[in-house]
Amino acid sequence: MSEQAAREELVALGASLFQRGFSVGSAGNISVRLTDGYLMTPTNSSLGRLEAARISKLDLEWRHVGGDKPSKEVFMHRAVLAARPEAGAVVHLHSTHATAIACLAPVGETRPIPMLTPYFVMRVGRSLPVLPYHRPGDPAMEAGIHEAAKTARAVLLANHGPVVSGRTLADAVAAAEELEEAARLALMLRGQQARELTEAEIEDLLGTFGA
Repeated sequence: MSEQAAREELVALGASLFQRGFSVGSAGNISVRLTDGYLMTPTNSSLGRLEAARISKLDLEWRHVGGDKPSKEVFMHRAVLAARPEAGAVVHLHSTHATAIACLAPVGETRPIPMLTPYFVMRVGRSLPVLPYHRPGDPAMEAGIHEAAKTARAVLLANHGPVVSGRTLADAVAAAEELEEAARLALMLRGQQARELTEAEIEDLLGTFGA
């Protein structure tokens, strides 16, 4: 995919997330890996009103080289993409239900959302670490995100929200959407006798669709 096509896809998918309530105001940010660097949503930008030409461009050393100034949470994306060389994009949202789980689950939990559907397992995987709270924009969280991302496609930042990776931007967006739906189901079913997938069923899904 060309850089221009990646810019246009980022604008379209950002608008889709915003229009469906996955992001409000200027919350959330997205990055895409390029052959010569990275694209990043600009600081204080709304995912619903991005302009392709103004999306931030960073070089392979994460130095800002074009477009508007990048999000203050650029380090979050750097942490994930450095830990997961197969990932082509990262989506960070403040989506309602996933953020609610991030406020409820204890730090250190690796399965804060029950394995209720195969789609959650296929897109997010078996592990969803809950990382300690840091003030938004605090680079001190980079090391923890990097370490967790080595073995997890997505993480929850305590009292903040999800950070989700994917092989492509479309994959990362789909995984973020699935995580939000799984969080919504988990909250709806709290206190109920919900059937969770067994470890054998989880292994079967991961073996078929990838870990």
